[in-house]
Amino acid sequence: MHPYTLSLKSLFEENANPAQAGPMKKYMRDQFEYLGIKSPQFAALLKDHIKQNGLPPPGQLDVILRDLWSLPQREFQYAANGFLGKLEKKLEPEIIITIEYLLITKSWWDTVDTLAGHTVGTHFKRFPAVKAKYLKKWRKSDNFWLRRTTLLFQLGYKKETDFDLLCEIIKENLGSDEFFINKAIGWALRQYAWPDPGPVRKFVKTTKDLHPLSRREALKNIGK
Repeated sequence: MHPYTLSLKSLFEENANPAQAGPMKKYMRDQFEYLGIKSPQFAALLKDHIKQNGLPPPGQLDVILRDLWSLPQREFQYAANGFLGKLEKKLEPEIIITIEYLLITKSWWDTVDTLAGHTVGTHFKRFPAVKAKYLKKWRKSDNFWLRRTTLLFQLGYKKETDFDLLCEIIKENLGSDEFFINKAIGWALRQYAWPDPGPVRKFVKTTKDLHPLSRREALKNIGK
């Protein structure tokens, strides 16, 4: 294991709180183990670690991220996402290979949505060729977490959202009975409705096969 990872591992384990770990695990439907480090303390510890050790060196980022993803407690995956968030404007195009691994490994909404809405969104803006290649691959994937990512990567784009592209991807997922897909469809539409509600209302009205969950989520803040 990389020394940088070992240093963070020691810091987090020294601050573990078993009394909090159980409820945190339960909240996440017993999907993952936890050390019991809640958000404010987690942020402070991560900040302290970065102050003492710096951010992961770019050339060793892949190893460190995969190390963190291999550890059983979920806080380490959150740390990996935190590092990516701080480095997302400096990442090399090839890191998409690692990002894809993180998306499909230990997948749950807590890590996937952070990666999709922040890291992937920024990466696709910076590298159009990467976007073209991986968007084509992911939107047709049997892995619904990758398809969820294609629905959510534009969450932060606001008026720059390619709404036609979003609608195309939504239509490819119509008829799905997967909660995380139908929820993502509604979320993506609701997010775009903030800057431009008209097209969202029209799309919801004219798309007859839209799941009721997606429809409710899309119109939550703008009404029918």
